[in-house]
Parts: sequence; structure tokens; C-alpha cells
Amino acid sequence: FAKGKQIGALIMFSVISRFCLFTAQLISKEYPPFNGWYNNRANPALGVPDSSITRRLPAHYSDGVFLPSGLERPNVRSISNTIMAGPSGLPSQNNKTALFLYFGEHVMQDILDTTRPGCPPEYFNVQLNNDATFDVSEMPYERSRYQTSNSGYSPNHPREQVNEVTSYLDGSQIYGHTKAWSDNLRLLKKTCAGRTTTSNLFSSQVFRTLVSKVYYSGLGARNGNENPFVLTIGVTWFRHHNWLAHVIRDLHPDWTDDDVFNEARIENIATYQSIVLYEWLPILLGTCTPTNSTKCYSSSASVGISDIFEGTARHYLHTLTPPGVFARGTTGSCTFRNITSALNGGSTTPALRLCNSFWDPAVSKLTFKLISVEELTMGMASQIAELEDNIITEDLRNHFYGTREFSRRDFVAILLQKGRDHGLPDYNVAREDFGLNLKSTFNDINNALFQSNMQDNGTLLRDLEALHTGDLSKLDILTGGILETTGGNPGELFRYVIADQFDRLRNGDRFWFENTKTNLLNASKISEILNTKFRDVIFRVNPTLNKSLDLQDNPFMWNTNGYKLFCPQPYQLNENVLEECTPLQRYDYFKSSEVSFPVSFAFFGVFVLVTILFMHWLGHRRTKSAQNEKRKITTNKRQATLVASGNMTIATEVLGENVRQIQIIFGPENTIQTKLATRKKTLRTIELKRERKIEIINSNGTDRRTMIVRVEGETYDLVLSFGDMSELDHFYNELNTFLKSSRLHSEHHLIPEKHIMEDARTKEKRDEDLQQFFRAALSQAANIRTDGDGINRHSVKELVNVTINKSELAEYLKLKEDSVFVERMFTVADANEDGVVSFREFLDIIVLFTKGTPQEKAKMMFSMYDLDKSGGLSVSEFKTMLKSMIEIVESSPGSDQLDVDVERMMQENGFSNKDSLTLDDFQILLGQCSSGGNGSAMHSGGLKIQQRVRLTCIIYNIRYSCSSQYIGKCIVLTTDTFIMSMNKPVISMFVPSTPMARRMTRRVKTLRDDYKTKPHEKFLLALVKLNQHYANHIFCLALYCTITAGVFANAFFVVYSKNSSGLFGIGGSLMAIARASAAALMFNFSTLLLTMCRNIITFLRETFLHRYIPFDSAVTMHRIIAWMAITFTALHIVAHGINFYSIVTQSPDDMACLFRDMWYPSDYVPTFVFWLFQTITGITGVILTLALIIMYVFASNYSRRLIFTWFRWTHKVGYMSLYFFTVLHGSGMLIIGFSPQFYYYFLVPAILFALDKVYTYSRKKAYISVVRAELYPSEVTHLEFKRPKNFDYKAGQWVRIACLAQSPTEYHPFTLSSAPHEDTLMLHIRAVGPWTRNLRKIYDPNVLRDSPYPKLYLDGPFGEGHQDWYKYEVSVLVGGGIGVTPFASILKDLINRSQTGGGITCKAVYFIWVTRDQKQYEWLTDIIQDVESKDAKQILNTHIFITQFPQKFDLRTTMLYICEENFQKISGKSLFTGLRAVTHFGRPDFTDFFATLGEEHPSVENFGVFSCGPAPMTKGVENACSSLNKYTGPTYSHHFENF
Repeated sequence: FAKGKQIGALIMFSVISRFCLFTAQLISKEYPPFNGWYNNRANPALGVPDSSITRRLPAHYSDGVFLPSGLERPNVRSISNTIMAGPSGLPSQNNKTALFLYFGEHVMQDILDTTRPGCPPEYFNVQLNNDATFDVSEMPYERSRYQTSNSGYSPNHPREQVNEVTSYLDGSQIYGHTKAWSDNLRLLKKTCAGRTTTSNLFSSQVFRTLVSKVYYSGLGARNGNENPFVLTIGVTWFRHHNWLAHVIRDLHPDWTDDDVFNEARIENIATYQSIVLYEWLPILLGTCTPTNSTKCYSSSASVGISDIFEGTARHYLHTLTPPGVFARGTTGSCTFRNITSALNGGSTTPALRLCNSFWDPAVSKLTFKLISVEELTMGMASQIAELEDNIITEDLRNHFYGTREFSRRDFVAILLQKGRDHGLPDYNVAREDFGLNLKSTFNDINNALFQSNMQDNGTLLRDLEALHTGDLSKLDILTGGILETTGGNPGELFRYVIADQFDRLRNGDRFWFENTKTNLLNASKISEILNTKFRDVIFRVNPTLNKSLDLQDNPFMWNTNGYKLFCPQPYQLNENVLEECTPLQRYDYFKSSEVSFPVSFAFFGVFVLVTILFMHWLGHRRTKSAQNEKRKITTNKRQATLVASGNMTIATEVLGENVRQIQIIFGPENTIQTKLATRKKTLRTIELKRERKIEIINSNGTDRRTMIVRVEGETYDLVLSFGDMSELDHFYNELNTFLKSSRLHSEHHLIPEKHIMEDARTKEKRDEDLQQFFRAALSQAANIRTDGDGINRHSVKELVNVTINKSELAEYLKLKEDSVFVERMFTVADANEDGVVSFREFLDIIVLFTKGTPQEKAKMMFSMYDLDKSGGLSVSEFKTMLKSMIEIVESSPGSDQLDVDVERMMQENGFSNKDSLTLDDFQILLGQCSSGGNGSAMHSGGLKIQQRVRLTCIIYNIRYSCSSQYIGKCIVLTTDTFIMSMNKPVISMFVPSTPMARRMTRRVKTLRDDYKTKPHEKFLLALVKLNQHYANHIFCLALYCTITAGVFANAFFVVYSKNSSGLFGIGGSLMAIARASAAALMFNFSTLLLTMCRNIITFLRETFLHRYIPFDSAVTMHRIIAWMAITFTALHIVAHGINFYSIVTQSPDDMACLFRDMWYPSDYVPTFVFWLFQTITGITGVILTLALIIMYVFASNYSRRLIFTWFRWTHKVGYMSLYFFTVLHGSGMLIIGFSPQFYYYFLVPAILFALDKVYTYSRKKAYISVVRAELYPSEVTHLEFKRPKNFDYKAGQWVRIACLAQSPTEYHPFTLSSAPHEDTLMLHIRAVGPWTRNLRKIYDPNVLRDSPYPKLYLDGPFGEGHQDWYKYEVSVLVGGGIGVTPFASILKDLINRSQTGGGITCKAVYFIWVTRDQKQYEWLTDIIQDVESKDAKQILNTHIFITQFPQKFDLRTTMLYICEENFQKISGKSLFTGLRAVTHFGRPDFTDFFATLGEEHPSVENFGVFSCGPAPMTKGVENACSSLNKYTGPTYSHHFENF
């Protein structure tokens, strides 16, 4: 065991030793970084990509910070045209070759790249004034990218431009300036036991493969593909790396792949550095030694590219640029290739034209298919460059490449503009800063050049002076530096700048190949590299070349004294022998979006319409489904009726536009009766007599279904429709059989089906005639024109011939035809006893009712009920009269009760001993005042009426209020009590008329002393009252709007102030608006959740906060916020719609700048479709827009009323989609510099909403048992269910229930009609929609039979404004329709509080119940009756308004007032309801009623008005309150809920 441990220790020691040795070897050599990081240990970031350009000259920005310099200098295009223009074709003075030129361009791209514009783009365009080449007003120039983080914001930190590559001569043009880039260039496929092959980097064959794919990607720098000539230099160095890797691999076969690559890279860079500094640079500067300093590394030496070198001196090489490049064969013979043009239809050209070779994949593809890299290398080595002077070739000056929207530019003008953009000073300032002598005149710059030009009749000096107005301070450095050029070399200034730059590049590079301290290369290898020339490199990578013949000793120079000059250029190249440059081309980036842009936005509009139509289709389908279901029930009942019936037929009666199912019964005797198919009520009885003409009109044709039965004397036809021809024929046969059996003759006619209705006299047509009849009669009688009557003189003449029968009069009065009132009324009206009432007869009786004296009216009433015409009204006849009044409203107080009431009336008036009443007795009994009374008392039949007794008498639409205290005075008042159609400005007062109830006793016309007549006074007073009533509402809404405005403004100015952030540069203010509206709608949609936290709202409204926050208006606030949100959404969409237009009109380069996180192929032009549907922000924006359209459309009243389930689910799914996709929408981060902010708005409301929902779900899943269910005839379902433990609520609150028999997840809100002190909970639910109708069916006893009641889920209670009724001294409760349910709870709670001594502030409560008829909600009548019986303190005052009767000039209304007022006076309760409540007929005039309250309670300053019901009713209450609040006096605070 011990021996084993020793062996293990030895193995471990061996492994550790080898690992340490290997690590030590790695540490002993530090390879140069790709990105220059830590090249300088004292300053690790020095020279790295995206570092600042070194300022060798002080910045001369116009404002000292960032505005371009030289604004006073000449136009740059003018300088180019005047100073730099001229003919090409002159050779270099010292025979520099084109290879020298493009090798230099390769070097410049290796150490410098400032071509990328800033982000966002800042345009400093070149102005063009009537330019012959560019037929436009300006040439685009985008200012260079700069350090936004620490420059450009103060004179101490002026703008500093960015160099996007390393400043070191480290071969980044070959290998890339990042490790990732380099790895992408390498062929990482491992063969030969993991050794690197020569294909690890580009070989000639690999290069051919790449260019055959049209686009290049395997290059070390993004500008390496600018033209084929610079690309050739780059490929040469690629190949040299492969050659070195091959040699190293053979020498060190045990080295790894990376070892071979790194060593080859070190030697390749070293060779490159040596050739640049010791072979190429001396030729450029014209000196034997390129620099003046010693070869010694110094960490203090700055390797940064200087501003003057980058902006001016480096461009000296462009004076050498020829218009094209020769291609020379490599077959050992001096052959210069003719090149097939890719642009001119395949024509040949002696050389590659420079202007047509920029960034053109098609040209390069053809070039490298026909010409090899070797041939271009040989051609550039033989070709002599252009003369070093001020002339720059047209290919650069007029045909330099640009963007797609401006394909040609002036490179010289761009360079001059760029120098000014970078804040370079003028020429003399630069010389002074470098310690050089200033030039005093333009001629001093280069006297020899100007003299030579003058000898050639040139005007260069004169033009130069004129252009700069003789002021040297306006001369740019580039212009002066190029003019200094002498003897084929740079002038004094540029030579100094270039030498200084390369001296710093060498001495500041720790990894420079001559620095032996890095241990990268040994002395022998350094010596070998120093002796390697570029000619050697070319032969290494092109072994097929003939070293003796194909290349001169120095390929950078064509030395005429050399012996190896096998193949000189055929001639000095100029533009005249080359193909033409392609002209300026403009590109409209919006062209590809011309269709998609409008179509996309039109799609949203169409989607809105489609959604609305779809919603209406669903609603129509739901309505039709309900109708079908109802029809199905009717059909089932009809079938059951058919089975049970014998002598009857079921058919459809066509009334006009409407139809109804009826039973047609033949008999008894010679009659035809019609009844409703589902009821036994007789609709019509047609008497058939032999003397009456009977016509049967049948439809003919294949689709005959209609028949008309016309009987003489009948006011309208019996129009029948059948299901098919067989039913029609069957009825026709039965009818004929019946007529024959009754020996009645009939005429038969046939009319086509489509025309049969044209001749029909339908019931609806008859009803229209009758409406005209009654309106005309009332209008003529009262001499008043009613709105919409449309009765002209011609119509009245026609109506004179119209007559009505007893059944029509009964129908008009809504009474039974056999009722006593109808019988007596018709008998009185039918003066000529012909069985019908003519227009004149009816007009006579109406005139009596409207214009007759009280005595005439009483006499008519007396005569109507003097059945035996004895001249006296017996007690039985008087009872008959009262019964007929009761029949009017289908009320039945009971015979015994009626006898008691009549006996009491007779006794009180002293008539108990009389068997019959005279007319005078009848008038006294009805309470009519004597207009001729004089004295302290009135007598009638020995009865004395005491002085202190007030009589309130209403007889036939006239009320008299009399008191013997005011002898001989009787004030006449109209009885339009609260009826709007009769209303005139009056002030009403309430006084107790009996000990048991309050009621209206006098109405006095008065004028308000405080009435404001001036509009501005009324407006100001209305504002004061509005503020008093809605102070909290106004404050909270104003606060919310202020916060929203603040969010909007803050986001707007943040974006507006950060003009360097993304899209603002092209979007401008609209981008700020889009961002601001996004922030506002994010705030709105987030806070929207707070309005849905029902439990939290209910809890908070019980705290002190309810004094300041109107929690009851949560639903209203929800709607307000929703409308605000959709408004900001629309603004956001419109703003971004315009922004998208701005975006798609930009170049891809600008888009790459603005959207750095977006990726798309470099050859792809992003279109509107891309931004809208292929980006996260775009597609989520589309989804959000569609979701909001669906949500808002299905949130309409139409949807909630008819298709509630769709509203519910679109809201649920819509909200989840809204918040989910909003998060994704912001995560796209199209706008650089702005992180998603939705979380900040959404977090707190989301947490509160989640807690509220958790609490809701924790309680609403409890099963609630229903203990009682009743179905009332008024389509109301009464549910009584168990009260959960700890379920506390207040009167007026509401709950949400879900019926498990329908859906356990579908909840609907209903107000509790039970009181808080009761042991069970009660709901009264009206069947108005699908869910409530189904609920009624579910709890139908006929359906349930012996089954238990289905259980419920309960959620609540929730608070709302009605629960605060007890906080006002006087509260007015207004309920309409089913909206009375909260008041049922409140009324019961009111009595309970008054009996138990509970805290109650109310001195009086007025309950106004607006209903179609007194039996519509009979369940409420029972509650009111119970409350009245327990209201010992007489707090409650109830008024019931029955609205089923027409309001204007209605005879029945007059009769009802007569009955009601007299019965109320006699019995102390309503004739119709049996309640002490005052009953009115018509709609209430709330303004008049509320004004009356102000007079009745003068000490009350604030009345609480609570309404619940249909929207028109609550709106009427609101208008009344608003109207009265315009005047000084009490304030009416309105709280309402609609259903």
C-alpha cells in the first residue's frame, strides 16, 4: 500500500512539473493583442479601437466646442474646382508606382478609420452653386463620429473624433482588430493531426472563391474592399501569412495550431512594419531615414493618430492617384491586358477605371474572374503614378463613391469639409503650432509652382488669392499642404506631420518588431526581417513569377537606371483612354415602401370597421337567436294549443311592419274571433252579417302565403300570412265552409303575392289614422299645436270623415271594451246613436273636457253615470263610477274596502241618509269650491264646513285651493304636477295634508329674486356650484391629468434634449412626441388597474380618504383613463407612422448607426414592412393596436348589452395581451439610450390588482345556497340566498354573482335589495339579456320541479354613491325601472335606523319611483307599503310616476287625475297602488320638483340626490341639478348609476 502511494505521488509530481513548464513557456512570450489593449501598460486603452484622435493642434471650433471651423472660408467645392482641377496623365516626378500608392492606402487603412458618420447623423452638407457636374443644390456630408461620453460639451472638452481601428502598425488590416474577427478569418478546420494547413488564411484559390460569391467578408478591415487595388495588397499579405505558416509548421511539426498561427502572425506583422517604415516611408518623404528620433520604445510616446495627419497629411497620397490601373500578364512576356468592361456592354478598356471600381461587387466579380491578383500586382508595379502636384484626378474629384442616395461625390471637397468638421485651424496657425515659419503671402507657399504655372499661362495664384480674398487666414491646411509639394515629395508641413506620426507609431508600440525586450523575435530573425523587401514578399506568395524579369528591384519605384526593367508601362494613363465614369445616381429608399406604407395604415382602419361589423353581426345573431328561441317556445305552445283546440287555426297576422301570432276561431254564430296564440285574451271580434259585404283577397303564384279578409264596416282588414301554400289553402277551405254554413255571401279576388300588401288596410295604418284623429281633436279643442303633429288643413278635412268604434276608443284608453267607463264614455260621445263616434262628436266632448266650466264638466260626469236617467245618482251608481275609475289602471282594492270608503265619504259630507245624490251633492262630494261663496262658511244641504279646514280639490284638470280664512278668494292652479309637457315656471311647496303623509297642497307661481340674467354671471355661478358639488372629483381628475401631463412633458424633454440618442436626428419633435405619448399611455394603462381593484376601493371608501377621493366614481374614472389612453395611443401611432416614413427614407448606413442592436444583411435595404413586421417593437406594436381596437369596440354599450360574454372575454384576454406585449414592445429598444420604462409604471398597480384578485378569488369560490326564488310577471326574478358569515354591507351596495348552472366564471353585478339588518341577501334581477333570461329559466319552478335551487358564487360587496344617502339632511331617491333595487334596500334600512335609533342625519327622504305602470314591479309596492306602515316619524315621502300614458293632451290622464286626487283625499291612499304615496301620470319634471324642495326646506344647504335607472332618466336628473346649481341657493349633489 505504501509503495502504491509513492507511485501515485511520482505520477502527480510529473504531471504538475510538465504543467508548470508549459505555463512558464507560455508566460515567457506575450503575443501582441488584436485590439491593441495593454500594448501600453501605463495606459492600456491607448491606441485601441474607438479611441480618440490625438489633438496635435488646438481645436478651432467656431463655438469652441463642436460647431465646424472655417465658416468664413471659401466654399470647398469651389476650392476643388479652382485649385485641384486639371488634366491627368503626368507621371510622378520620382517615378513612384501605383503599387507604392495603393500600398500606402493599405497602410492608412491599417492605422486609421474615421469614415463612419456620427450617430445620429449630423449633416454639414457641401453647398453646390450651379455646378456643371452635380445638378443638385448640395452634396451630403455627415459629420464624423466622436466621443459622446466625454467630449463636445464644453470648451475644456471640445469634440474629439474617433478612430475605429487600432492606431498601431499591427496588421489589423490583415488580421482584424478583434480576436473574434481574426478567428472568423481563420479556417479552423484541423487536419494532419491538428496542424494548421496553408488554407488557414486566404490563398489565391480561396480568394477567387470569395469574389465569385459577389460579396467579400473575409477581410481584416471593413474598408479592405473599397477597390480591387487595395484589396490586392491585402490579399498579398494574407498569402504571406500562409507562406510563413507553412514554413513554421515544417520547422516545428510538434507545435499546435495556435502556436503556428501566432508565430506566423508575429513574423508577418514584423515584415509588414519593416517594409512600411524602412522601405515605403523613405520614398514617401524623400529621405534616407524616415524619422529623426532613435529606435527606442517609450511608454510616454503617444501612438494616437494626430488630427492633422488624419485630416490632411495622409491625403497627400491622393495627388498620386491615377484614373485607372493596368493589368499585366505573368507569362514571361510584357503583355498589358485589355479588360472587358462590366458596365459598357462588354467593350474593352486598356485599364481598370478607378471610378467604376469602388465598392461594386459586379465589377469586382468580373475583374477577378478575368484578372488574377498577380496580374494586378504586376500592372501596379509597372505603372507610374500621377505627378505630385495640386492636380487630383477626376475619378476622385468628381466621381468618388458615395451612398446609394448620392452615388458620386467630390472627394477633395469632402476632405476639406471633414477638416472643418474636425475643428482644424487654418494653414498658418498649423505651421505656427509646429514651429514652422509663417507664410506672409500666397506666393510664399510654393513660388516655384506658381511661377511654372504662370509660364504655362495658368492662373493658379490669382485664382487662389481671389478665392480666399487675399486672406491667408482663410486657407485650409489641406489646400496649403498640397500646394507646398516640391520635387515629388510632400512639402515642409506634411513631411513634418507624416514623419512625426510614424515616429510615434514605432516608438510607442511595445510590440514593435525591433523591441527585443518583448522576446517576440531573436536578433537573427530581426536581421532577416530587416533585409526582407516587398519584392521578396511578392515572390514568396507568387512562386510562378520570374524573379529576373517580372519585377524590378524596388516595386515602389520605376527607376530608369535599374537593369531589371523588363516591362515598362505602355503610356502614362489618363481619363481620355478609359471608359466613362457612371454618372451621379439618386436612390429613393421609400420607393420599396410606397405600397406597403399606406396599405399597412389602411389595414388598421379596415380592421376597425371589420371589428365593428363583426360585433354588430354577433349582436344581430344573438338577437335573432333569442327571437328564434322565443318563436320556438311560441310554436311549441301553438302546437299544444292546436292539439287541444278543435275549431281554430293558427296564423300570423300582419299588422304592418310588425306581425303577431294569433288564433282564428270561427263562431260563435256569425263571428270570427282572433286571440293571441299564447293567451286567451280576445283581440278582435268580427261580426259577419248578410247586409255586409265580405271580400276574400287571395295571393296567387307559386309562393302564395297571404290572404286578406275585408268586411264592410270594419275599420281595418284582417291580413293573414301562412307558413306555406298548403296552410293557406287549408284555411281558405275552412273559411269558405264556415261562410257557406252561415249562409253568407263573399267575393273572391286574386292578386300577385308581391302586390297584395299594396291594397291592404292594416292595423298599423289604421292606428296612424287614429293618432291623427285624436291629435287633431285635442289640438282643435285646446287650440295648441303639439310637436311633430304634422296636421295640416287638408289632413283635418280628411279626418272629418273618420269615425271610431267602441273597441278603438277602449284601446286608445287602454281599457277593456266592456268596462263601465268605456260604455258610459262612448254612450255620451255617440250623440246620434249610430254605433260610432265621428270626429265632430269626439271634438265636442273634448272641448267640454278642456274648455268647459267646472259645472259643465261635473254635469257631464253626473250624466255619464246616471244610468237610469232619473236625474239623481244613486249610491250604487256612485260605486259604479268609482269602480270604473279603478278599472282604468286595472287595480282592484276590493268590494268591501270600496263600500267602506263610499260610506265614509257619505257620512263626512252629511249624505248618509240620502238614497241618491243630486248634481249639487255630487259637486260637493267631489270637493268643488263654490266660486260665489261669501261669508265665513259655505253650506250645502245643511252641512257646514268649518273655517280652519283646508280643502284641496282637483276637478277635471283644474285645482282650487281655498280656505274660508280668505273669503271670496280662490287661487287657480294647474295640475301638471311635475308633468313636463304642462310645465311652466312655478315654485311648489309641500305641507302635511293629513297626519299620515306629506303631499302637495299648493303651487304658487313666483319669481326668483336671485335669478341671474347675464350669461357670464350664470356661467360663474355654475362654476361655483360645480366646484362645491364636485370639488373632490375636480381635484382628483385635475391631479391625475397633471401627473399625466408631467409624465408626457418629462418624456418629451428627455428625448428632445438628448438629440444624440437614436432617432431624434431624423424624427425630430415627432420622435419626442411618440416617446412622450408612449410614457403617458403606459402610465394610463397601468393606473387603469387601480380603478378595477373593487375590494380595495370598497375598503378605502370607509376610511377618512373618502372625504378627499371620490371612490364611487371609479367606473367613470376607468372610462376617462381609457379614453385618455386611447388618445395617447392614437398620438403614438400617428407620430410613429410619420417617424417610420422618416426611417425608411434613410440610408442603410444611417440605419445601422441608429439601430445598432438591429441586424439585417449588409446588402438589404430595410423597408417599412421590415420595421413594422420583422422587429419586436414593430410586430408587438401591431398586435397591441389590434388588441386595443378589439377591446374598445367590444367595450361599447351595444356589446355589453347584447353580447356581454364577448365584452367580458375580449377585456380579459385583451388586458393580458396588452400588458404582456407592452413589455415585449419596450424590450425591442429601437431607440438607443432608453431602457424599457413600463415596469416602473406597471409594478405597483399590478401588485395591488393581484392582491385584490387574490382576495376576490379567496371568497367568491364559496358556494352560496339559494333559499327562495320567485318569478314575477314583470320579468323580474327574485333570488333570496344565505348570507355568508362576516358578510357586512351597507344599503345601496352591490355584489357580483355567478350562477353555477350557467358558468362558474361569468360574473354579473346586481344591487342588493335586502337591508343590512336582514338575515338573508336578496336580489331582484330583470330579464333583459341572455344571461338574465337564462337565469330566469333556471329558477323557473316548472323547470326545477323537485330539484334544489342551483347554487351561486358571490363576490362583494362593493361600494358606490347610493350608500351615503343617510349623510344628507334631505335625500332624494330617484329610481327608474329595475333601478329601484338599491332604494328597496335603502327604504328598509331607513325604517330600521329610525326605529332602532341608528345614526341617521336625514330629516326627510323623498322617494321618486318612475315606472311604466304600477304593476311593473309589484314586489316594490309591497316593500313600500311595509315601509309606510312602519314610518312612525314620517320621514319618507313617496311619489310614483306612471309613464305608460301619453303625456300630451291625453283624455285618460285627465280621468286618472280625477280618480286619484279624489280617492286620495277621501281614503288617504292611492286608488291605483293602495299606498299613501302620491301617484302622478307622466314623466317627472325634476327641475320643478327640486326647486320645490328648496322652498320646502329653506335651511338645507345641500340636498343629496341619488338616481339609478336608464341613462335618459339619470341624465334628466343630472341636467336638473346642474340647472338649479346655476342659481344662488342650495346645492344639489347628484350621485347616479346607470344599468
